[in-house]
Amino acid sequence: QPLISSSKWLQLHGLKRNKLSLSQILSQIGFQHREDYVTTLGKLVASRYADGLFPRYMRAQDGSVYNVAKKELILHFVDCLMGAIELYQRRMEWLTSESRLVFGVIQEWRIAIVLDSGTAAPAEFDLCRGALSMVLVEQVTQIAKFNLIRAAQDLMKWQEKSAPVSEQTVKSAVKWLWKLDHVAAVRNTSSAEALLEAMSDETVSS
Repeated sequence: QPLISSSKWLQLHGLKRNKLSLSQILSQIGFQHREDYVTTLGKLVASRYADGLFPRYMRAQDGSVYNVAKKELILHFVDCLMGAIELYQRRMEWLTSESRLVFGVIQEWRIAIVLDSGTAAPAEFDLCRGALSMVLVEQVTQIAKFNLIRAAQDLMKWQEKSAPVSEQTVKSAVKWLWKLDHVAAVRNTSSAEALLEAMSDETVSS
């Protein structure tokens, strides 16, 4: 799936885009039961020509009433809505799996990832590197440029400036990541310095 936000995804695959919102469905399977102001009577009068002819549905949102006149279309919309539900479920499963569970969905084209492990134990550090390796393979491979920076007393960078994404550069970054020693001297300002270093790269957008 493309690395886009959920709002953008809904613009492409949402109910409204596919004419499956409640108001859009009602307008296709029936017609609204209306009231109009009759001047001679001086009051609102509801149409009665459809009384008893059609099933009626009232929208809770605004109280509007629709006469359902095309029952044969209902099964078609049931199939469409079931398909939409399945699509939404797949999107949710995708959003909450693998690297997206930890990092969310990367939407920028040029990024710098700052690794700040502090005084993590070896097992925790390996867990962090495993998650970062996963995001490199699953998401960074779909963007344009990236870099890795480790927060430490002596700042460590995979590349001096962000590098174009390719199979080779991603493999190189993963290899560099797993060669890092889990013990690194840090000072109070290491995290801030690493973030400033990431932001100093003008080719990086986030």
